Amino acid sequence: MKKICIAFLAITSFIACNTSSEEKTSELSINYKKIELANGLDVIFHVDKSDPIVAVELMVHVGSAREIEGRTGFAHLFEHLLFLESENLGKGGLDKMSAKIGGSGANGSTSRDRTNYLQTVPKDALEKMIWAEADKLGYFINTVTASVLAKEKQVVKNEKRQGVDNRPYGHNQYVIGKNLYPKDHPYNWQVIGSLEDLQNATLQDVKNFYQKWYVPNNATLVLSGDLDIEQATKWVHTYFDEIPKGTKEITPLEKRPGFVKETKFLYYEDNFARVPQLTMVWPTVEAYHPDAYALDVLSEYLTTGKSAPLNKVLVDDLKLTSYTGMYNNNSELAGEVQIYVRAFNGKKLNAIKAGIEKGFSNFEAKGISEKDLNRIKAGQETQFYGSLSSVIGKGTNLASYNTYLGNPGFVTEDIKRTLAVTTSDVIRVYNTYIKDKNYIATSFVPKNSANLALKGAVLANVVEEKIVNGAEESFDSKIAATYQKTPSSFDRSIAPKYGETPTLAVPKVYESTLENGLKIYGIENNEVPLVRFNFTIDGGQLLESMDKLGVANLTANLLNKGTKNKTVKELEEVIQELGASIYSYSDKESITISGTTLAKNYKKTLALAQEMLLEPRFDEKEFDLLKKATIASLRQQEANPNAVARNAYNELIYGKENILSKNILGSITSVEMITLEDIKTYYNNYISPSVSKMLVVGAISKEQITTSLTSLNTNWKAKTVVIPEYKTIEAPTKPAVYFYDIPNAKQSILQFGAPALAATDEDFYAATVMNYILGGGGFASRLTQELREGKGYTYGIRSGFSGTKAKGTFTISSGVRSNVTLESAQAVQKILKEYPTTFSDKDLETTKSFLIKSNARAFETPRAKLRMLSNISNYDLKTTYVKDREKVVNNMTKKRITALANKYINPNKMIWLVVGDAETQLERMKELGYGIPILLNKRQEQIKN
Repeated sequence: MKKICIAFLAITSFIACNTSSEEKTSELSINYKKIELANGLDVIFHVDKSDPIVAVELMVHVGSAREIEGRTGFAHLFEHLLFLESENLGKGGLDKMSAKIGGSGANGSTSRDRTNYLQTVPKDALEKMIWAEADKLGYFINTVTASVLAKEKQVVKNEKRQGVDNRPYGHNQYVIGKNLYPKDHPYNWQVIGSLEDLQNATLQDVKNFYQKWYVPNNATLVLSGDLDIEQATKWVHTYFDEIPKGTKEITPLEKRPGFVKETKFLYYEDNFARVPQLTMVWPTVEAYHPDAYALDVLSEYLTTGKSAPLNKVLVDDLKLTSYTGMYNNNSELAGEVQIYVRAFNGKKLNAIKAGIEKGFSNFEAKGISEKDLNRIKAGQETQFYGSLSSVIGKGTNLASYNTYLGNPGFVTEDIKRTLAVTTSDVIRVYNTYIKDKNYIATSFVPKNSANLALKGAVLANVVEEKIVNGAEESFDSKIAATYQKTPSSFDRSIAPKYGETPTLAVPKVYESTLENGLKIYGIENNEVPLVRFNFTIDGGQLLESMDKLGVANLTANLLNKGTKNKTVKELEEVIQELGASIYSYSDKESITISGTTLAKNYKKTLALAQEMLLEPRFDEKEFDLLKKATIASLRQQEANPNAVARNAYNELIYGKENILSKNILGSITSVEMITLEDIKTYYNNYISPSVSKMLVVGAISKEQITTSLTSLNTNWKAKTVVIPEYKTIEAPTKPAVYFYDIPNAKQSILQFGAPALAATDEDFYAATVMNYILGGGGFASRLTQELREGKGYTYGIRSGFSGTKAKGTFTISSGVRSNVTLESAQAVQKILKEYPTTFSDKDLETTKSFLIKSNARAFETPRAKLRMLSNISNYDLKTTYVKDREKVVNNMTKKRITALANKYINPNKMIWLVVGDAETQLERMKELGYGIPILLNKRQEQIKN
């Protein structure tokens, strides 16, 4: 019999941190209705009609913790497999359907404890999504063949190379897991699993895993958004009812904390590290344990902000680092607290450890004040409202609470527990889990720098993959699966029809200009009681001189470091007490001060942003710390393949004499030469309302905004600022291959492209439309279908146009397995050559369907609305520009696609950059046919594993 639980609760107000005991407090909840089908599937509905969209999430209670030793990585492998094909969706599965219905793209993730599949779609596709999710859950496993499994193994292994093997400090969590948890503990291994286990997985292993875990009674389906619960319930019954309940018993796993018998120090010489990193880890408690909430507060207090005890010692006093981090990671069965500090170049980690211990000692002596506790809670309030700004965010909260606790409405209790934390709780959990307790410490240091590791550290056991050309398992992805379809009471191969087409609701934009020249663009939106705003000042790096590269970045960052009347500590604390965030940053073409606040605190938050903008402190000590932090970041980029590729590609595209080719951080040499006077000069010359705009979105009216800016209008005086126009770059007349050597790289980073268009060019949006099927459409794109789905060469590949007010690039980027570097380049080359003549009617139909239908979700979140305002203000677009773009899409033809492709994506007029292992891949690149590869850096000495 079906069980029904109904809980309709409105999103009301949140308990303020300074609420007195006499005040009446009200609770915050998410409205929902929950039903349980006869087969055990939990289904949760949440209604939100603010946008014509629906988020669909299927959460299965299986993660890496439900695997067995020797078969690790299965849960994550399954996440991949479920997107590929099912009996009635057909080949391409949900990925293929997403493009047609205008979805956000089928996405998923795997943790230690669960796997989720989620997507936001226009509301007219809800029935299609329910049909598709049922097909994945009940009609999938027959489509998995040996060939499909072999290919997806390669994709997952590429994901591991990209996220772990080919990045600095990538193996750190592996070392921690192996030493924090006993061998038989399900958290002993990483979610991604081992390459060996993945390779050894058999088809029968996969089927056994599916049959036990992917059953209705181990899953939760959440539908959130603009939906009719009665109709959605009927559809759920139609498509899910006949999926049978699992026959194998699923026994809940026991809570089991990690165990450290004695403190252990381990080290590893990291091929991609350029500065040493220390991580210290203590076992703690599982998620939702009463102590988890106090541990969250403790972690933030010890390392966040100028007043944090560890920052005071390590950053300000000892000047060993620019940043300390601590987080409380609570999973279903156990948790851990981690402190991580990346030291400045050449600093020994023994000094870092001593600094951490001194910070602990200071905390033990002083504890945490009520004021500090309340400012942390205020930030948690704002963060919670932020999590409710999208239907997918609300849906994920509901799914998680139901999966782990059986109670979708636990959010109310969750918040109560957070706000109930006391100062004594924070001290108690420190004493219980950290003080004088055994822990694991890892020292990840650059190659040949073991002397920087903690004294007494022993070498960690890390298995590095050896990449050999031609060593991978072969497969034919084009072989169609043959199988007998699973019986059903109706023909599931007939896809449901679309519902009523949603009307495109473009947010109403208001504009205004202050007397000092500041332009205002805003959207009033009352879905959540938040206001987000950006002050954007045109110029950025464009206003730098070549001998002062990085001055805009340092100027922007220094605006965060106190005001005339407030120290850094005082500024941070007053912002945090409001539950707000304000930060300044720079990019190529602007400096931005960005703020987020509760609507009730907008005026106070704006006043602080104005103070930061008009009365910067320009503190010499803070300036010196920022310089050291910037230089440390630049050193770390030197061995990060993605950063190396980005910097090298920009120089090849724009030329070394063009400011657009330069790293926004500058160079080590230029940053060392910049003085505080240079910062003041940049600020005095270029920070002006005459080249600035304010973008604002949230629960505030135009009248309230303009009234609030009276002081800024009076006190921010305009000056003349002339932003240089740099020489327009032209595409190369012939192709060339460039190579940057990073020894032992497990992947090659590919950056192929050429100068193309500015965002203001007439062809820009049309070219973006043309690119959708090539490489802009995710799994609908040819590049992804060929290099990932067809050959298993990569975890991801994309192409796109990146123009702004200045002429930008057309770029294809990917990280591919090292031993198929040439083959990947050849595949891209072939696709580019054939694209203009092979673009089909079906391709055009898919492009139009996605780009038109996806507009239903174009403006859901505050971030999306800010992006809309940015486009309007930067490129002088109409407030209805989205409808103008719809006309471009509707009028697109194959002939126009061909002309655009021939003009902007000619492989014979491109730069072909490879960043990877020259010893094994450099010579092979001759076979691409574009001449002898040009080596961009001195061939480095091969480092043996």
